Amino acid sequence: MDNTLKQPKFIIGWREWISLPDFHIPAIKAKIDTGARTSAIHAFQIEPFEKAGERYVRFCIHPLQGRDDISIPCEAKLIDQRKVTNSGGTTQKRYVISTTLELAGRQWEIELTLTNRDQMKFRMLLGRSAMRGHLIIDPQQSYQAGKMKAETLYKDSDNS
Repeated sequence: MDNTLKQPKFIIGWREWISLPDFHIPAIKAKIDTGARTSAIHAFQIEPFEKAGERYVRFCIHPLQGRDDISIPCEAKLIDQRKVTNSGGTTQKRYVISTTLELAGRQWEIELTLTNRDQMKFRMLLGRSAMRGHLIIDPQQSYQAGKMKAETLYKDSDNS
């Protein structure tokens, strides 16, 4: 799935619109955070379960900040549970999943922790593990992969 190995690293800004095709999420605004090792996404109704003897987790995502009317149900294989210390210094145990990230026409696998980011400005945080080998960050820039009108992408959603 990693098609960026032969491509040069892409320069991005401190915030970018990304896609998560495995979850049919065409756009979610992510804060690029080199201070965070692992990426995180706003998730709620998180429920672990077993399928065919393997551990999975189902959850929902509100992809747009301030829009609770758009809710995307998701399911992923559970790869781990880890203690993560957030920016406030609080440690939480979080579910960890793997998914495909798409940015600037490139795709690669990343790990994501599931957490409540309702009070945060960005629904997703892209940590340095997900960026390694793929991206260079220019903190003076924003939306180097392009701006999206996410509201128009979700306007035909069954949940809106």
